Amino acid sequence: MVVFNGLLKIKICEALDLKPTAWSLRHAVGPKTQTFLLDTYIALNVDDFRVGQTSTKQKTNSPVWHDELVTEVHDGRKIELSVFHDAPIGYDDFVANCTIQFEELLQNGSKHYEDW
Repeated sequence: MVVFNGLLKIKICEALDLKPTAWSLRHAVGPKTQTFLLDTYIALNVDDFRVGQTSTKQKTNSPVWHDELVTEVHDGRKIELSVFHDAPIGYDDFVANCTIQFEELLQNGSKHYEDW
């Protein structure tokens, strides 16, 4: 298995058309559920360890960040980007995620990788 050692720089640009989960709607009533807006942030994990987080974007289902996250990685195998709704009470609500293997990134032969 391929591992990565070095500096990881990720620029988080935007998320489109995020939908609230049933759990995040548990306190919503009436027509509010149709227009429920999320307070979202993205957490960056490398091999299941949190190494960064974007700022929270308030009341939008298509947040735009342009945040850059930089971390040193030793023997990294995978990157995970997870979108959360910043819940006012209790734990934050999971919205979506994406996992990318370093092996996939390194096979492309470039120092830069872009994906949607």
